[in-house]
Amino acid sequence: MTAYVIADIQVTDIVAYEPYRPLAAASIARYGGRFLVRGGPIELLEGEPQPERIVVIEFPDAETARRWYRSEEYQRALKIRQAASRGRLFLVEAAS
Repeated sequence: MTAYVIADIQVTDIVAYEPYRPLAAASIARYGGRFLVRGGPIELLEGEPQPERIVVIEFPDAETARRWYRSEEYQRALKIRQAASRGRLFLVEAAS
């Protein structure tokens, strides 16, 4: 069943964050993932706080998404992201 990684990210150091993008994108592609949402304007309809950057990545299934997240390739990228931003990631399976 299709699964999605949803990220709510606040970049704190845009210069330090830049190397993360190509590393993350390559690792996502290697695990069969694809970006559905990658930043862009956000209209907050309900609740708080206002998100700054939302990313949605589609994977073939939840286990593949977990393998990607735990992969050596992504862990290298993750260290960069965590040093240059703060945020939350969620793994959500599609409705059946």
